Amino acid sequence: MNTRITSLLLPLLLVSVASAHPGHESNPADEMAAAANAFIQWLTPEQKGKAVLEFKADERENWHYVPFDRQGIKLSELSPVQDHYAYALLNTGLSQKGFMTATTIMSLEQILREKENRPDVRDPEKYYVTIFGKPGKQGAWGWRFEGHHLSLNYTIVDGKVAVTPAFFGTNPAEVREGPRSGIRPLGAMEDIARKLGQSLGNAAVFSDKPPKEILSGQDRTASPPEEQGVKGSDMNSQQRELLLGVLSEFASNGRQEISGEAMQKIRDAADNLRFAWAGSTKRGEAHYFRIVMPQAFLVEYANTQNDANHAHATWRLFNGDFGRDLLGEHISQAH
Repeated sequence: MNTRITSLLLPLLLVSVASAHPGHESNPADEMAAAANAFIQWLTPEQKGKAVLEFKADERENWHYVPFDRQGIKLSELSPVQDHYAYALLNTGLSQKGFMTATTIMSLEQILREKENRPDVRDPEKYYVTIFGKPGKQGAWGWRFEGHHLSLNYTIVDGKVAVTPAFFGTNPAEVREGPRSGIRPLGAMEDIARKLGQSLGNAAVFSDKPPKEILSGQDRTASPPEEQGVKGSDMNSQQRELLLGVLSEFASNGRQEISGEAMQKIRDAADNLRFAWAGSTKRGEAHYFRIVMPQAFLVEYANTQNDANHAHATWRLFNGDFGRDLLGEHISQAH
């Protein structure tokens, strides 16, 4: 078996083994620190100089999802063994479903490479691992796994984990030809939201023409959008379940230990959620939707580019991206 394929499968095997023991209680922060330190130990001094930056480095909040060069160590610069440890680190931040979503998104670069004949830009191994600070149980550190259509940012403060900004994109949104025809990495989330949009009708629509891109873009701080659409308190029970289903589908890419408590809080406050739609509700046509919890978070999804076959999805916190709220608590406790 190809060594790089083996390195992809082994982290999934480890997850399966852990889940087979009901008494096993995993701690995401500890596992992230252990995986990050293991990865660092396998790097050469030169590679470490690329991969490990100061926690206070400006680069930590310099997130992107376009296919250009980044600070960090690129997967193509790693040996097969080092590659394994990079994917093992990625796996500590995601559920098994999320790991498959992320690696599927990465694999689509090969389709773009063959279609566009741009091997320097479209590269399944042009994804970067960057570690900020010193991984450990105390204090603050972080890590990022990022490349085209994937930006996963983790901040760990005294054992608490922040997971935003979180971005998943996919081009094509649906593979429509060839041996991989039918693959839709973000299809379930889009389908649930479309069903909700169709159920709510014009009440949720704020424009017939969807934005060309998610409105929060790659801003370091997400700003609350204009209040538009339908509130959860104005939906019937079925519509509310669809609304929560969209968020659950996105959140399920992350680890249950991290997302479970947050989703329960969201469910308890579902009356305050607001869903807004723009564009067509017919599958295959350009559209955009968002879900907002005032003073808390924003989830956006846009499928408008490449004849509505190129999707972007993001989850942002207004005050907690890059662990800003956790860092604030940490500083106040220190004083």
